[in-house]
Amino acid sequence: MASLKERIVNALLSRNLIRQDQLDEALELQQRQGGSLQRILVECGYVNEENLLSAVSQGLGIPPISLARMKLDPNLKALISRELALQYQLVPVACIGQTLTVAMVDPLNIFALDTIATMTGLSINPLLTTSKDLRDAIDQYYGMGVEETLREMVRKAESDSVEILPSDKDQESEADRLLRQTQEAPVIKYTDAILTKAVRVHASDVLIEPREKTVRVRYRVDGVLQDSQAPPRQFHAAIVSRIKVMSELNIAERRLPQDGHFSFRVDERLIDFRVSILPSTFGGNVCLRILDKGEIKLDIDTLGFEPGDLERLKACARRPHGMLLSTGPTGSGKTTTLYSLLKLIDSPDRNIVTVEDPVEFEIDGINQVNAKMDIGLTFAKALRSILRQDPDVIMVGEIRDAETADMAIKSALTGHLVLSTLHTNSAAGSIVRLVNMGMEPFLINSCLMAAVGQRLVRKVCLKCQEPYRPPKGLAEKLGLLDKRGEPLELARGVGCRACFQSGYTGREVIAEVLVMTPEVRELVLRRAPERDVQNMARKQGMKTLREHGLAKAVARLTTLDEIFRTTIGDVVEA
Repeated sequence: MASLKERIVNALLSRNLIRQDQLDEALELQQRQGGSLQRILVECGYVNEENLLSAVSQGLGIPPISLARMKLDPNLKALISRELALQYQLVPVACIGQTLTVAMVDPLNIFALDTIATMTGLSINPLLTTSKDLRDAIDQYYGMGVEETLREMVRKAESDSVEILPSDKDQESEADRLLRQTQEAPVIKYTDAILTKAVRVHASDVLIEPREKTVRVRYRVDGVLQDSQAPPRQFHAAIVSRIKVMSELNIAERRLPQDGHFSFRVDERLIDFRVSILPSTFGGNVCLRILDKGEIKLDIDTLGFEPGDLERLKACARRPHGMLLSTGPTGSGKTTTLYSLLKLIDSPDRNIVTVEDPVEFEIDGINQVNAKMDIGLTFAKALRSILRQDPDVIMVGEIRDAETADMAIKSALTGHLVLSTLHTNSAAGSIVRLVNMGMEPFLINSCLMAAVGQRLVRKVCLKCQEPYRPPKGLAEKLGLLDKRGEPLELARGVGCRACFQSGYTGREVIAEVLVMTPEVRELVLRRAPERDVQNMARKQGMKTLREHGLAKAVARLTTLDEIFRTTIGDVVEA
């Protein structure tokens, strides 16, 4: 019998889903770095998972199954444990009579089929699924290992004596005790489990916050914090110390903030974690920022900008000099927008240099500098040195003060293309912010090409979305009526395994792009208020954040709840 790899290759080639040269390159990558051929083909972009599954299913003669749309029987957990499910990459789907149906990534794994058949005493009927669907199903069906570890920690907490907090004089012995605890199996397993869960649910941050008698663990998924099960209070110090050990920080330091980073392997990928530990009343608050290089897609065309706005941004990025600003709160995708524009214009004949705090993603072909405030390497100081490196394009991570703003504007006025971010609530607010920093309006007019105000909104889950019509009163206020005067049909997610019952999967940009037209420049020169600048831009065709968001809701990409959550507009009642 041919191997799974040979069957996959034959199925893909016969259906012309990949070329022979692409297959050769994928096989070479597999030989060099290991891993499954399916994953490499998908990651290289040669084939998507749906086409791959269909082709393999036809080649093997085994039906495919979409686990995200199924509700698995919890009684079947007794037949196959989580450990076996992970080991053999399968999950039980149904049991009818003496036949157990299982979904598998490799349905030709005879050893796995024989083992499960022997253990259960049942005939096994295999179905085909993707590795991602299977992993998500195991996480939802059995849990992500966090629950089992928590039960083990609770048993240990009940058997241990009450924790006695040390005095300052006993700090050395306390450090030794914490170091010993960080090497205990429950602490290691729990820490690994929360890191793994964070990556699999596509969280951007993990917060571990101590309270007087409890610990709170939360994941930020698609910009929204979600509570998770937390460990017993007496394990908090050991978990924090474990994270400090992984980050090579001083575990005895409990009075000052600490920052660090470490890498952790999840599902054959190396994920970077940025660590911030802040002393609080009840212990150290931990914030873990997940930097998954495999998740970020630096393609300006796929971020979600309106076609007209997209062309304006591309035109600005291709100019030889001037300034382009991206504005919005923390976590609104500003840096990703700028990275994508840099990737668009990157070429061998351009010297592109960035200064960031910190560098979040390394980009080939671009020189990136880490600002280090603790040793005096500020944005402004780094910018002065960058100008002596013969740059064509400069990206400043953030304009935080007047000195940095002054250097950025002077750089744009002396023949450089400058991209940067500002923390303001709107595109028009960036101009007011620069004026408040002391920048002269005529200098702003001379260098600023455009300002982008943006937010990230969650997208409706495609696998569980349903149509609905909003209340007529609300639809009338928002201008969401059809020609008959009835509310337009929108979409919302009801929750499924694929979206972890949230109704949303992934995020994309809503934005307003303010172009510096002669009329807008005249208002800036007169130091007009932000509202006047915004009104003029709207008259000239700019869509506000709220308007762009409503257009996406009408296109069934997001929901009205998301638009109300992320944008400011007239108060409306549902």
